[in-house]
Amino acid sequence: MRHPILLPLTAVLACLAACAPAPQPATKTAAPPAAVAGQKFQHDGVDLYYEVHGSGEPLLLIHGNGGSGRDIAAQIAHFRKTYQVIVMDSRDHGRSGDSASKITYEKMTDDQAALLDHLKLGPVHVVGWSDGGIEALLLALRHPAKVKKLVSMAANLTPQGLRPDSLDFIRDILKDSKLPARDRKVTEMMLTEPQIKLTELEKITAPALILASDHDMIADEHTLAIFHHLPNAQLQIFSNATHMIPFDDPDRFNSAVSTFLEKPFRKVDRLGDTMKSLEKLRASSAK
Repeated sequence: MRHPILLPLTAVLACLAACAPAPQPATKTAAPPAAVAGQKFQHDGVDLYYEVHGSGEPLLLIHGNGGSGRDIAAQIAHFRKTYQVIVMDSRDHGRSGDSASKITYEKMTDDQAALLDHLKLGPVHVVGWSDGGIEALLLALRHPAKVKKLVSMAANLTPQGLRPDSLDFIRDILKDSKLPARDRKVTEMMLTEPQIKLTELEKITAPALILASDHDMIADEHTLAIFHHLPNAQLQIFSNATHMIPFDDPDRFNSAVSTFLEKPFRKVDRLGDTMKSLEKLRASSAK
């Protein structure tokens, strides 16, 4: 199982015993989705592997750092029942090819946009976890016409959005001289990227659900800052959970996402809606 930030498995095995406790076993796992013949297309000179599952409104799922579509099997199995689920292995990840140049979140995001063009889809719902959450936000920034609703689980806008102990763990992993070059490339990225300004988020008009756990690898105040800078956003913090809740408790995670996607988005008026409910409460109490 991958480390809570979805670091490459080989890197985790090399460092876990010395610098982090073993991850807790999953409370419930979903059966992997039925086999679908993967396909490839090329963008920016990179062969990119993707799968399409189910039918219905299109839903793009985006995995995290060092992972692949296999990491989100529980989400594929759940959402394919009512959506057309699209999943791609990011460049330099999983079954996709390697890129010759430096990997960036912008390049991976543009790959996702190119996949939607390749499939002639859009706008779509977008659900991303960890690095995938970063890409979900960037997709809404760089390709706003392609995003209908977005869900971003445990994203950070800069490396400093990670908790200090999370950054220390990444640095410890990179000290391993035997770390495979591919793993090193995607792990090093997290120490310098992303570099997204909070004010940039104010340009995103798509309804957004910002998710994190109360024991996440992302700093709590950073998640709150992301939420407060999105003009049309909802916030949900999973209690007694970690960065790994999409794997550890997929029922709880998937339920939260499903509710957001299925219900019409309504922007809450913090003071106005509070006063309306207070008036109803007072009227009910007076009877």
